[in-house]
Amino acid sequence: MTAAAQLLSPRLLLQAPSLALAPAVLDYQLRNRTYFARWDPSYPPDYFEPARAAERLIEGEQAFTAGSAYRYWFSLQEAPATPIGQVHISQLTRGAFQSAVLGYSLDAQHQGRGLMHEALQALIAEMFGPRVRLHRIQAAVRPENLRSRQVLLRLGFEREGLSRRYLHIDGAWRDHEVFARINEAWQPPTPA
Repeated sequence: MTAAAQLLSPRLLLQAPSLALAPAVLDYQLRNRTYFARWDPSYPPDYFEPARAAERLIEGEQAFTAGSAYRYWFSLQEAPATPIGQVHISQLTRGAFQSAVLGYSLDAQHQGRGLMHEALQALIAEMFGPRVRLHRIQAAVRPENLRSRQVLLRLGFEREGLSRRYLHIDGAWRDHEVFARINEAWQPPTPA
């Protein structure tokens, strides 16, 4: 079973990747390019080309359908064609692990309104719910990213430790704190 292609929260519409979103997603990425540079890995020179944005969405749609990764682009319900953020689950591992890695970003103009908290609540409910059934979600955050740390703590993630020189971001290897949330209600799938 795979995750729902759309999720709703009180203010947001979360949509799985599709080629139809390409122009709006590219606009989101371009208008936040400078803002995200401090937190994101460096991009290849052609990253912001329309064809590359389309390829990423096609790859994301395929991964979503295969159940290997789940990305949702989210918008305000009153403006569904304008993404203001994204949340994603990657490195999804089944078997004895039943775990994945969480990532997210929010438009600079929409910070401080609780929208990321709301989007992540919807994502976590789906990932821990009966369609996906993850046991654990992990996130890595730079210690100086106070907003990101706060949203994770507010969502019930617990700090597990520090990974030194974890990712190459903004021109240097950066330390990251590792947080995780466990699905205490996890149950294995019922045999058919």
